[in-house]
Amino acid sequence: MPTPPIPSPASAASGGALAGLRVLDLSRVLAGPYCAQMLADHGADVIKVEPPAGDETRGWGPPFVAPDTSAYYRNLNRAKKNIVVDLSAPEGRDILDALLRDTDVLVENFKAGTLAQWGYADEDLRQRHPALIHCRITGFGAEGPLGGQPGYDAVLQAYGGLMSVNGEQDGPPLRVGVPVVDQVTGILAFSGILLALHERHRSGLGQLVDCTLLDTAVSLLHPHSAAYLADGTVPRRTGSAHPSIAPYDSFAAADGPVFVAVGNDRQFGALADVLGLPGLVDDPRFRANADRVRHQGELRAALAEAIAGHTRADLTARLTARGIPASPVHDVAEALTASQVRHRGLVVESDGYRGLASPVSLSRTPARVRPDVRGAGADTRDVLAAAGLDEEFIGTAAERGVVRLAEPSAGGDDG
Repeated sequence: MPTPPIPSPASAASGGALAGLRVLDLSRVLAGPYCAQMLADHGADVIKVEPPAGDETRGWGPPFVAPDTSAYYRNLNRAKKNIVVDLSAPEGRDILDALLRDTDVLVENFKAGTLAQWGYADEDLRQRHPALIHCRITGFGAEGPLGGQPGYDAVLQAYGGLMSVNGEQDGPPLRVGVPVVDQVTGILAFSGILLALHERHRSGLGQLVDCTLLDTAVSLLHPHSAAYLADGTVPRRTGSAHPSIAPYDSFAAADGPVFVAVGNDRQFGALADVLGLPGLVDDPRFRANADRVRHQGELRAALAEAIAGHTRADLTARLTARGIPASPVHDVAEALTASQVRHRGLVVESDGYRGLASPVSLSRTPARVRPDVRGAGADTRDVLAAAGLDEEFIGTAAERGVVRLAEPSAGGDDG
């Protein structure tokens, strides 16, 4: 496949930074679909391929936004054409061959070895589609002692050490409350694809973008990994406190929790002044950050009593006015309705669709949220016809259950 030309400024501005990029999304659940959705938000033409049983996250509810479509699924799969194909069937692989001829980027998260069993080993893909960028997302990687082993986000939080540093000091290890490993893996896959695209403009060749949940989890261990590699001390859980900065913790204000983040001695002096505790600055236990870290318990007790007399809003306003980062600890509803969140356009509400915008903002070629979330198989006939497959083939494949034809959209416009 020849390397596509770099889009002109006019076409990029009208369709997004990735206008003209053709993406085939064979992935399921979170990391892969999130990566492909980010590509779509920035203008790529994305085709999602679901198996006949569907992406299992369609059933991950309640809440559901349409029959057999969860809010979870809808917020990871907008702006994608949708086809249903049984890739394990010979006819399904004929369809995949036809689609790959015009594909720039393939995103998949099959169990390691699945594509090879179907005749799409890495070397086969390179030979047949030399310009294809193949993004593979797995739990532990394809090789090694755990190569090919399945793994969800929480399993990798456990294996990769994240749970061990999350939770209160005297409590059990806890899973981070959002699927952070999956989501960051999706963002890293997005980044890796862009790196490979940039290199392809020089070489004309694609390459494998190999992303694993394990690599992501371990990469997120900083600063605990840095500390352990420096002195061999196994990090311990510290609750919401920082292991190497103090005070950097949540406190109970008069009307709820507030987080105070002091990053240097100047900020600590300002905090002491705001709270009416000037003596803390000259206390030898608290003079420098290293002192404060060593005496966190005593420092926290002194600060907690003073903070309890303030409301969250009052304390936050007074601290930020002095250059001290601070915030009320918002719940999800408070966060999604916060004035700055709305100002940044992070919540999208359009034609019945409600979700989050792309977290990447570009000045000249901004992301555009297209709220259409297609039903399973809604675009099968049109996509296969555009790939050069005739009506007889499509009809026969449908009769045999290899493909599924149109269903209505699963929330939002039909686009």
